[in-house]
Amino acid sequence: MPDAGGRTRPGPESSRVDPEPRDALASAGATLAVVYLLDPADGMLRAAGSVGGAPEEHGLPAACPAAESSPVADAFRAGHPLWPMSAYPEPARLSLAVLPLGGASGPFGCLAVVENGGEGFCAERRALLEMYADHVAAWLEAAGAGRGDIAESARAAAALEDLRVGTFTLHLGTGRIDADPCALELVDLDPEEFDARLETLLAYTVPDDLPALMTVVKPDPTSYGRGRDLEFRVRRPSGELRWLRLRARVLPDEEGGPGGDGGRERLLGVVADSSFLRPGGDDVSRLQQLSAALATAVTVGDVSHAVVDSLREPLGAARVALAELAGDRLAVVGLDPPGPGGWPEGWHAGSPGTPARVLPTLDAALSEGRASLWEPGTVQEPALAGVGPGGLAVLPLPADGQVVGACFVGWDAPHAFGAEERSLLTATAGLVGQALKRAHALDAEHELATTLQRSLLPRRLPDLPGALAVARYLPSMMGLEVGGDWYDVIPLAEGRVALVIGDVQGHSAAAATLMGQLRTAIRAYAAEGHPADIVVSHTNRLLVSMETDLFATCTYVELDLEEGHAWVVRAGHIPPVLRLPEGGTEEVASEGGPPLGVLPDAEYPLTTLGLAPGTVLALLTDGLVESKRLDLDEGMGRVRDLLAAADPAAAERMADDVVGGVTRREDDAALLLLRFDGMASRPIRAGWSVWRLPDAVLHARRFTARTLRSWGLADEADVALLVVSELVTNALLHTQGAARLDLMLSGDRLRVAVTDSSPRAPAKPVIVDWEATGGRGILLVEAVSTAWGSVPVGGGKQVWAEVPVPPREPGEGDRLAGPPAEAW
Repeated sequence: MPDAGGRTRPGPESSRVDPEPRDALASAGATLAVVYLLDPADGMLRAAGSVGGAPEEHGLPAACPAAESSPVADAFRAGHPLWPMSAYPEPARLSLAVLPLGGASGPFGCLAVVENGGEGFCAERRALLEMYADHVAAWLEAAGAGRGDIAESARAAAALEDLRVGTFTLHLGTGRIDADPCALELVDLDPEEFDARLETLLAYTVPDDLPALMTVVKPDPTSYGRGRDLEFRVRRPSGELRWLRLRARVLPDEEGGPGGDGGRERLLGVVADSSFLRPGGDDVSRLQQLSAALATAVTVGDVSHAVVDSLREPLGAARVALAELAGDRLAVVGLDPPGPGGWPEGWHAGSPGTPARVLPTLDAALSEGRASLWEPGTVQEPALAGVGPGGLAVLPLPADGQVVGACFVGWDAPHAFGAEERSLLTATAGLVGQALKRAHALDAEHELATTLQRSLLPRRLPDLPGALAVARYLPSMMGLEVGGDWYDVIPLAEGRVALVIGDVQGHSAAAATLMGQLRTAIRAYAAEGHPADIVVSHTNRLLVSMETDLFATCTYVELDLEEGHAWVVRAGHIPPVLRLPEGGTEEVASEGGPPLGVLPDAEYPLTTLGLAPGTVLALLTDGLVESKRLDLDEGMGRVRDLLAAADPAAAERMADDVVGGVTRREDDAALLLLRFDGMASRPIRAGWSVWRLPDAVLHARRFTARTLRSWGLADEADVALLVVSELVTNALLHTQGAARLDLMLSGDRLRVAVTDSSPRAPAKPVIVDWEATGGRGILLVEAVSTAWGSVPVGGGKQVWAEVPVPPREPGEGDRLAGPPAEAW
């Protein structure tokens, strides 16, 4: 069978093809390519087709067992390319590469490539071969590979010359593009007339696809080193549209890395005709395409996009609308074209809904429950006639015995409905109705999962002196969207704060419930004043005692906001990342312990860390940096690059930039950022040990008065002395053991705190009559202070109250420093 160039092509029964390799293989330096397909019946990998010669001519087997050791079988089992330099003994001077082939259903074969010369494949040729193998895999999968259709797959492999693949190299600094003849042939360009300008090729691209294509040919620097995959359309000089599939990768410049001064980065690409991946124009293909799209639709918006893609352009329609029926109201959920300009008045997405009874023609069609196809000139209400003046199809969408919505397809030019098109539209209505109802159920499930997840996470993060914390949470996009990732910011005493991020195993209500319990436990242990390692250790013992099958990982960081000292504890979690003030990034080298809930007596070592003002501390979960398509090292590198490129002054935007590149997620993901600025005015502290003497309260008042005078707060002493008197008196009367008075001046507030050895919190009396002998102290404290409370501290408690004072100027605290408080 002769091809367009006059060459003879073998029929499907042949396993040999052209003696000359295709352009993509030639660009990669290859002389032979052989496709091996797995036969599930006997586990053998058999050569089903070749380019450039027969396998036996180059020492490759016609078949080999997949379970035994050989270059072909080893690459198939490993799931990644192998480049065995020693596959051919001297003096053969041949190099071999074996690349696995697979698709959505799993691996189904290998591509073996041979080149002359024993030096092996260089990095550029390896990249070309990997992208070529991806196209071959898509070709074979479309033919039935991976679904057990060995005969169809073998025919496709034996006719690999039908897979037109071209290569190009785009010099990003100059815009010059070097394309081989096959790549130019795909857009009907004569190689002799091509001017090597990128703009010349882009002019053939369909305008709707141009923005997506530009993200590949003019990549963002953060995408350097990663492969890009894109399908787009070109319009040939004849007016015909052709689908092309592009695989591209940015290669470093000669200086050894992207972004060099010379602008020598290159975009290496492989482009192929992807018509075999697109259904044809027949009705069966359209239904198959729509069914496949609706099978993955999880929201009403997804259903709307699938309907538009499957109907408007293939049928040549001017408008497509999708509406839901809720009660007697029809609410539009999707329009194409999306703008209101091309639609009659009242047609816009997101409207509250129009009662169907105000449109009698439509109401009758919905009541009848069958597709209504109205030819041009049919008398209709103006709101319907404007949708399809040349013809209108109204498709009631049935599901479980009821109509759940309607689809409208309208034409401007006169349109005649054929019998096949009527059948297509009727079948389409059934598919869309079921998908719409399923999407409603998934939307309700999503809302329930999101509500549950949000209720277990902090509603808002606290304001921190000298620091700013922001967080982001992304639910999983697969399965139940409630997960076990959590984060928390816990203010502690004496200008400290605890940051925690964690991940409970699994995606279920049980994982979310356990996440809420762990978050509560960590917050309670932290509030008791335990150091970071003890907080994590106690939480681990608690989880072990709960006898659950789930485990959890977490990172806990305690930070002194005054000095910038931090203590990091990891329990099986990925390490934090620092964004330094000068713009560099680094992972925190911290020794970690096992996940929570595994070993009851596990130890969790502390790692100390110093933060300079302007440093950003990033805590994250593995859903942000790891997936089936992204390994952990690459994901951590991406996060570090994004942090380095972001502006720390805009912390919210920085968080959005980090999570913005995460698209379809198999796992939920959480991010917690803290920008440490340092306190402009540091708190001043003084403390006094309260001795249990008859005049202990008097000594405490004298200490307070002297301290406030040294701080320049003599005018505010009366309120503070009243609070001191009541809190110290309560500690002496109602507790045993040691007691301590602490004063802290921070900004515009004075904090008075009394610590004792009793865990019982003070109770505010409900009623105090004139005959009562006590109970008024807490009421007085509440009346004169802006806030008061009690927190557990080391087996006892601390009762505190805050009194407003005039604000200090920044740096004034250094001038207020006096002799140590205990010296009085």
